[in-house]
Amino acid sequence: MAGRRNPFDEIEELFERMGRQFETMGDQFGSKGMGWQPGGMSLDVADHDEKFVVTADLPGFEKDDIDISLRGDRLRIAAESGAETEEGDEDYLRRERRQQSVSRTLTLPEAVDESSVSAEYRNGVLTVTLPKASGGDESHDIEVN
Repeated sequence: MAGRRNPFDEIEELFERMGRQFETMGDQFGSKGMGWQPGGMSLDVADHDEKFVVTADLPGFEKDDIDISLRGDRLRIAAESGAETEEGDEDYLRRERRQQSVSRTLTLPEAVDESSVSAEYRNGVLTVTLPKASGGDESHDIEVN
C-alpha cells in the first residue's frame, strides 16, 4: 500500500497542533510568562542565511540522555533521564526515584543538508546547526536497482 501514512506521524502532528493551540490560549489569557512550556523544553530557531540554528534548553540532562533525529524536514529532540537514591539505617529506609523526559518536534521551513548537521551540548544548552541544502546547479546520480 504505497499511499499509507505512518499512524505515529499523525499522532505526533496532533500533539503539535494541540501544543500550538495551548500556546495561543496562553497568549490570549496573558499567561505566557508563567513557566508553562509545551513539551517541557524551550526552543529557539534562527535562520542565518545558509543555515538554521536550533537552541534548546535542557538543564539537568547529560549528553547521553539526548536523542536527536532528522527525518525529511522534521527535527525531533528528545531527552530522558532517571535516577534512584536509597539511604537507610536500622530503623529507616528512604528510596526516591526521579524520571524526567521531554521532547519537541518541529518542521523546518526549508530542506537541509542532512550529512552536515551537527549538535553541541554545553551547560544545559543544546545547539543544533542545520546547513541548508544547496538547490539549483548540483545534480546527483541515482542508482536504479
